Amino acid sequence: MSVEERFKLITRNAQEVITEKELMEKLETGDRLKGYIGYEPSGLVHIGWLIWMFKVKDLVDAGVDFTVLEATWHAHINDKLGGDLDLIRKSTKIVRAVFEAIGVSEDRLHYVDAEDLASDKDYWALLIKVAKNNTLHRVKRAMTIMGRKAEEAEIDASKVLYPMMQVSDIFYLDLDIALGGMDQRKAHMLARDTAEKLGMKKPIAIHTPILTGLKGVGRMDVAGKDKDEILAEVKMSKSKPEYTIFVHYPPEKIREVIRKAYCPARQTEYNPVIEINKYLLFQQDGFQLVVERPAKYGGTVVYDSFEDLERDFREGKLHPADLKNATANALIEFLAPIRDRLLSDKETLDTIITIEKYYGLNITSSQ
Repeated sequence: MSVEERFKLITRNAQEVITEKELMEKLETGDRLKGYIGYEPSGLVHIGWLIWMFKVKDLVDAGVDFTVLEATWHAHINDKLGGDLDLIRKSTKIVRAVFEAIGVSEDRLHYVDAEDLASDKDYWALLIKVAKNNTLHRVKRAMTIMGRKAEEAEIDASKVLYPMMQVSDIFYLDLDIALGGMDQRKAHMLARDTAEKLGMKKPIAIHTPILTGLKGVGRMDVAGKDKDEILAEVKMSKSKPEYTIFVHYPPEKIREVIRKAYCPARQTEYNPVIEINKYLLFQQDGFQLVVERPAKYGGTVVYDSFEDLERDFREGKLHPADLKNATANALIEFLAPIRDRLLSDKETLDTIITIEKYYGLNITSSQ
């Protein structure tokens, strides 16, 4: 694979790369790059996570030596799964199984538990250096990465540690590339700025799009708020299961939630049904969206590109109901191998059922 081919694979479906010039320079050295993503093992996997998971696959396919940090301590600090560390640890198995289902087996990744890092005194020495070279104000500004507001640190001081831990993770692992969703941008910029102060390797930041929750966005969600605050309000989240599609959902549940999804005619911004097509379905090689409809409504149409789909929807040539039906059918087929992998393993299945109960869901256990 040429440098140009690797660059294209690494950057496709990324919303932002900081910076493309630095990435190209790194690739041109011929050295094997080290990349990572840190995620909170916080329960079930929803389809929004598949965006960054497929980007991990791209980086691995491009020859990047890739680490997945299972941020158990971070999830505990962020009160995920009620702070139950045992359940947090168990939920990592679900993510590993999903990676396998999309073609990234465990032998192609380095899995690291945050507890492994935290057990090393050098990690904490590094964290203190990070803290000494940043103001409290700057660190609190970065707390949006965990879906929190700065004032929450007044109630729970451990929240202030989170951004500094994330920066320390990057330095400790000696990374060239830090991958995350757009909601992680402030942490990565904090790491780049701090790297300059400490004379450490400045990580290239690759940010993937954030999938809007099925509720969509209303005027109150965006009024007077910056982009980070809007992302926190509207992104698909496990904490809002009624507006989420989990990857193990059965076909009937997927059709149900897509049918209720926010999808106003002609509107593409913050439209979750449009985004599912843009960021997931049309990112798969050779994908076509088949929209079946009666002849009196234009007949069946097959979309080979997202651009054609988006154009027709904006122009009112594609009705939201028809788009929803086609998207549900395509998503069911797309998720089938992942669902089969998750539900075929008893340990993973039992974990899913346990976590569903935590969220007040009764989907898998009822099948």
